[in-house]
Amino acid sequence: MADDDRDEKRRPDPDALLALAKRDRRGKLTVFLGAAPGVGKTFAMLQRARRLRAEGVDLVVGLVETHGRSETAALLEGLEVLPRMRMAHRGRMLEEFDLDGALERQPRIIIVDELAHSNPEACRHPKRHQDIEELIGAGIDVWTALNIQHLESLADLVAEITGVTVRERVPDVVLKRADEVLLVDLPPSELIERLKEGKVYLPESASRAADRFFRLGNLTALRELALRRTADRVDDQMVDYLKQNAIEGPWATSERLLVCVGPDDLSEKVVRVASRMASGLNAPWIVVSVERADREVETPERLQRIEHLFRLAEQLGAHTQRIIGNDFVDEILKLARREHATQIVIGARKPRGWLQRFERTLPDAIARRAAGLGVYLVTPDRKADNTRQRRRWSPPNLTSVRQSALIAIGFVTVTTAIAMVVDRMVDLPNISLMFLLAVLGASVMGGYLSASLAAILSTLAYNFFFIDPIHTFTIAAPHEVFALFVFLAVAMIAGGFASRIREQAEVARVRAAALQSLYDFSRKLSTTGKADDAIWVAVSQLQSSLKRNVVLLLPDKDELKMSAAWPPDTELDVTDLTAARWAQERQERAGHGTGTLPSSRFEFRPLLGPHGVVGVCGVQQTSEPLDLNAERALTAILDQTAIALDRARLSQESLQQAARLEGERYREALLSSISHDLRTPLATITGSVTSLRELGQRMSAESRDDLLQSIEEEAGRMSRFVANLLDMTRIEAGMLKPKRDWVDVADIVHSTVERTRKYAPGHRIEAGLAADLPLIEGDSVLLGQVLFNLLDNAVKYGGEEPIHVYARRDGSDVLISVTDMGRGIPPEDLERVFDKFYRRGKPDGRAPGTGLGLSIARGFIDAMGGRIQAESPALKKKGTRIVMRFPANDRAKTGAPS
Repeated sequence: MADDDRDEKRRPDPDALLALAKRDRRGKLTVFLGAAPGVGKTFAMLQRARRLRAEGVDLVVGLVETHGRSETAALLEGLEVLPRMRMAHRGRMLEEFDLDGALERQPRIIIVDELAHSNPEACRHPKRHQDIEELIGAGIDVWTALNIQHLESLADLVAEITGVTVRERVPDVVLKRADEVLLVDLPPSELIERLKEGKVYLPESASRAADRFFRLGNLTALRELALRRTADRVDDQMVDYLKQNAIEGPWATSERLLVCVGPDDLSEKVVRVASRMASGLNAPWIVVSVERADREVETPERLQRIEHLFRLAEQLGAHTQRIIGNDFVDEILKLARREHATQIVIGARKPRGWLQRFERTLPDAIARRAAGLGVYLVTPDRKADNTRQRRRWSPPNLTSVRQSALIAIGFVTVTTAIAMVVDRMVDLPNISLMFLLAVLGASVMGGYLSASLAAILSTLAYNFFFIDPIHTFTIAAPHEVFALFVFLAVAMIAGGFASRIREQAEVARVRAAALQSLYDFSRKLSTTGKADDAIWVAVSQLQSSLKRNVVLLLPDKDELKMSAAWPPDTELDVTDLTAARWAQERQERAGHGTGTLPSSRFEFRPLLGPHGVVGVCGVQQTSEPLDLNAERALTAILDQTAIALDRARLSQESLQQAARLEGERYREALLSSISHDLRTPLATITGSVTSLRELGQRMSAESRDDLLQSIEEEAGRMSRFVANLLDMTRIEAGMLKPKRDWVDVADIVHSTVERTRKYAPGHRIEAGLAADLPLIEGDSVLLGQVLFNLLDNAVKYGGEEPIHVYARRDGSDVLISVTDMGRGIPPEDLERVFDKFYRRGKPDGRAPGTGLGLSIARGFIDAMGGRIQAESPALKKKGTRIVMRFPANDRAKTGAPS
């Protein structure tokens, strides 16, 4: 048992093996990392490339920037260099990396320098690291170079150290996902010496670089950052190796970070600090934003700031989540416990002035209640905090202030006039309560600012017009002073509550409208059974919700085609279609505002169903991005549409599968019928013919006649079988075109009964015909065939008792019935007997016939405009009756049918 436990512990980590398998299907990324420009990253990369090229490895240079360094340019000799792509950008011709040319060339290894480079607008991706990601996805190994200051999480730290803001940045996940990180190191003193010798920049640029960036302290700090990040990366690789190979080790306790952000300026620093912490701890981290459930106080600018923070966090490798609640501390701690977080990272500012003794901040409240959790506070820089203090107060919107003031003045003026009229008519001791109505009305109409102004104006008006001495602001009685201040406090509180209720009602109205819209959409979508109906419902709902042009594209074999659009005349150009295909293939957003083909007019999102991508939705973007409510509605509608499309696809596949199974059943039944109904008569015919050939002259004339009769009967049986198959084929192909002649039912019944008596001489068949039978309109040949098939079934299943055939008039119909006294048919099988290849066995277990007779009979009767049904039991609680009905025609026998 102990050995089993030990083996269980030594098994490789399945998650680590799965990650390794995914990496094996992709190309490998090798990053040559340096502390600063000039340390020799490109030089080392080209030296290694020349060695592999000499060994015969298929290696090409996609793009290398030599920056005028002759020793670097010399290393390019003898290497295959891909031609660059020329494009116009802001009046200049640029030479950029040709991504499509590299994909077409498909080398084993390609060198693409300057990982942090930004591409011109006409390129497929705005950043070079996205080009490299596409190359890796195509199975090509990529070598590239990066300086440590270009990492996104270190941007603020590098700016603080060097005083230079780095514009071109690379998400940390790019370096984290690299298969190999090679540190190219050079002591700072040697790098400065290389700069002075002109080996880093040209002489005119070298002096500026030495004064600003290439200082000994700056380079030492950057070198430390590069060494630390490389060490972290090596440690991650070692842990992955140990897990993949089930090597036991002292694993550190897993850490999980919960990072709280808001729309303030400090949150960006919080995200970057948390990213560095997560990288150092090798810990997953979640960035969360909390919004109030009872109000929507976020302006579009603040919402855009939250979106920017979420995108930054995702680039740095975090998961993002929004939560809604009134108690921020409780919601954050519940999420921390649910996600098993060990540390909470949050920004904290020190209250200024007298507020620091009374103001309770969110970080303080979390620290008091976060039992067992670490709370890490990120404080602002002194310079940034001073800047914030200087700009804390911003002038209010004059239009909003003017509107609030007019509402307050209007309510107070009207209330004062009414109060003066009432005061002259009735002596009211509590007339001040009327001014509370003015405050409440102003708060409902204009919000908190209007309520505050109305409270102040009501206090002044009440004092001026109703407190002695009137028409002055002087107050004679001391208790009136106290009462006036109480009135002002009550008015302010009541106005605040009323404005709060107004905000909550507006929030509830907006959310109820959105919920009702989604509910109506869900109901419409649930009633659609076809993909075309679902996409048109989705397009109309999206257009009405977003007020933007919308297109939906569905896969058609190997192509992605536009299936619906609103307005219907919306067209997609080549860039739009390329972005849509990218969204489908990569299962990620593409187009406007994304990292892939941002020049497109539409933002394309994949519709992800339970079984993969079922389509792509494109929303035309404008200068204003979608707000939070529109984004939520878009996500909900796309999710429901994806499920509806997947349901329609599954429904179509189930129908096709049912048809295939039905066809398979028919095929098996047909083969069974053929094996029995052809083999038996063929064996009889073959045996009779063999006997006649071998014993013909020695046999008596009676014996020869019996054999010839057997041959004739079995040949007729085979002929009927083949005829049934041909008739069934004609019916299913829609090629059956019956004649429209006058048919005498009595003649058909007589002739068919005689024919059946010859076929089955051992059975008694009795016919009963009414004297007043009218003519019917139909095909006499088909009717005779139907009646013969019914009599044939009665002979096979009716036993030894007589078979009865009746024809009579029944109201406006002519009724023809065939009745046998066999075992009968169970009620649940009365309709199934008309299905193809349906056969019921005899008491001995055998099922004679092909199972086509009744199916052909129904096809013929339907074609002639009649009806056929089965009844069981027929007589004396046993037997089966097959009844045919045709419309009677009382016209003369002469003349053509209508």
